[in-house]
Amino acid sequence: MASRKSLTPKSSPRPAAKKAPSRAKKPAATKAAPTSRPLVFPELHDSTTSSGLKVVSAERGPLPMVSMRLVIRAGSSTDPKGKHGIADFAARLLRRGTRRMTAEAIDEAVEFVGASLGVGVGEDTLSVAITTPAEHFAQMLEVMGQLVMEPTFPESEVADARERALAQFANDLDEPSVIADRALVRALWGDHPYGHDVSGSTKTVSTFTREDVVRFHQERLGPKVAMLVVVGSVDPKKVAQAAEKAFAGWSGGPDAPMVIPALNRVVGAGRVVVVDKPDQTQSQVRLGGPGYRMGHEDYFPSTAMNIALGGGFTSRLMNEVRVNRGLTYSIGCWFDAMHAAGIFALSTFTKTESTREIIDVSLGEITKVRDSGIKPGELRDAQTYMSGLYPLRTETNESIAHSIADIRLNGLGDDWVVEFRDRLRAVTPKQVLAVARKYCFAESPAVVVLGKADAVKKQLRGLGPITVVPASEYE
Repeated sequence: MASRKSLTPKSSPRPAAKKAPSRAKKPAATKAAPTSRPLVFPELHDSTTSSGLKVVSAERGPLPMVSMRLVIRAGSSTDPKGKHGIADFAARLLRRGTRRMTAEAIDEAVEFVGASLGVGVGEDTLSVAITTPAEHFAQMLEVMGQLVMEPTFPESEVADARERALAQFANDLDEPSVIADRALVRALWGDHPYGHDVSGSTKTVSTFTREDVVRFHQERLGPKVAMLVVVGSVDPKKVAQAAEKAFAGWSGGPDAPMVIPALNRVVGAGRVVVVDKPDQTQSQVRLGGPGYRMGHEDYFPSTAMNIALGGGFTSRLMNEVRVNRGLTYSIGCWFDAMHAAGIFALSTFTKTESTREIIDVSLGEITKVRDSGIKPGELRDAQTYMSGLYPLRTETNESIAHSIADIRLNGLGDDWVVEFRDRLRAVTPKQVLAVARKYCFAESPAVVVLGKADAVKKQLRGLGPITVVPASEYE
């Protein structure tokens, strides 16, 4: 099931058909950067259907393939109160039958032409993605149109989906990292629209009915809050024509995206949450504070700073906590930026008896960066690494479609990809120090520790008021 956040840098929404790791992120390992090479980004062509759906197309060869991504501003942040998880739940059911096609017929149509279909939900968006041979592009676009315009949400499918989701929540209690991540989300965001797991919880999902799903579809999905991105071997004029046909008559949904508030201060700042799991011999540790929204001016200096501090195997945190002290196998920090707000957080684990030590050492390294920034050599290494890695985002039609969706939905500017490396290379040590002083826990962070409460609680004295909750609270 699509859980709150994966412990990896921000990417596309998690597929609704598969379970993904939970909300907090573990940065990917920083390996040797690929050789830098010129970025090639296709020309973008805009059109709008008669129903109001915005269409962005990019012709790209030479392979005769097309990737389509329909992105709707109907992510988990739009879940109604008391129905957390309904966006993800509804997304799973979109492909389980339409007025003209059964679930089996949808699968057969996609598989017959050698295409692939995925549906996913993140905090900000619900997405439907299809990659298909170019000759079947129009046919697959019509299938996509059916999924979002006329799903039937069969009662039996709703019941099955609910049971599967509840079973997965129960299984997740055996995954300490998943529960710790959920606890961090709640400690950071509280009642904010970003403050719940994308998939909801046992308490909310157990109440879901077909009427809830139908209501969400009618109220949240519509052409005026959607955008279709098409990349591949197809003429932009044909894209506009096919989109008009596939989405003709689409109506409903809101006239504008829901306004999500910023996050000025994390709810649990300066407080400690101990998630009690008595059978644990290790402690899962999470620290978190405020970050920034997607497209914020602090993105580039913060990205460089984070790589040096905790973005991989050569980072300061990894060297001090893992290599020098042997306290853990994995540790990292990251910025998680959504459309309206974001956070900065750290994730690691250690033996129960070294819980306080790993927190103190981690905070010490973060404080050093906050006070002094990073060394010029560290900045150059971070810039080189990211500059070499970034072209991977332009290697496939799917990755380009994803980038276009991010650019347009978050107002990044159409030159974002092409100018990315130059903007990163322009970052100065002074800029890095400025963002470090802003985001590296200038205010005491929220602290989450999952483990044996009786053994760790006494170690955490002095970090802030302590609250102990059972792991079942996060099912």
